[in-house]
Amino acid sequence: MDVASVVNAGAGGSVEAPKATMGKNEFLKLLLAQLSHQDPTSPADSQAFVAQLAQFANVEQLQGVNTSLETLLMAQAAGNQTQTVGLLGKDVTFKTDKVDFDGVASTDIVGQLEKDAATVKAVITDANGKVVRTVDINDVKAGPFDLKWDGTDDKGVKLPKGTYKVQLTAADKEGKNIPVQMNGSGRVTGITYEKGFPELQVGGLKLLMNEIISVKEPTKEN
Repeated sequence: MDVASVVNAGAGGSVEAPKATMGKNEFLKLLLAQLSHQDPTSPADSQAFVAQLAQFANVEQLQGVNTSLETLLMAQAAGNQTQTVGLLGKDVTFKTDKVDFDGVASTDIVGQLEKDAATVKAVITDANGKVVRTVDINDVKAGPFDLKWDGTDDKGVKLPKGTYKVQLTAADKEGKNIPVQMNGSGRVTGITYEKGFPELQVGGLKLLMNEIISVKEPTKEN
């Protein structure tokens, strides 16, 4: 009788069939049932019995490995959370395509150019995808640059507080596109793990760790 089969207990009784996922307890019960119900005139083959014991040992060993992996993952997660908490109060620069407007003060759209550009354009859209403002600057040198937005739309009307999406494009004197990356900067004021991974709160934005470009201590005046 095979250990993976349903074993008849005799005298009207029965042994429960193994579950779809067999643990060591179920495996051992089936193995003992096999031994107790084997035909005395035709006992189980010794080689098959040794193979079944080896299977049991493998089940035990794999459960130990799973436990060790779970412990390792928990320790790693705890370490990551501890490292992330260390970013609280730090000033960070990050990759983004959004800008946080407080409803009052002008805000800077920070970009990075690979080479000199004749024009740089920022198209700003609201949460509904509607274009609310287009801002252009000319003769921008390679490297980092700031494009200031006063928080108004194309008609000069002050927009409400919120997070706005920005699409940056740049071109040289011949009108050919130049790669441009938008960055943001701000202070980490909070960290949330509600999605199962850390997100940094910077102004009205929630940032992932792989979006962070640099971290620095805040200056005294800030």
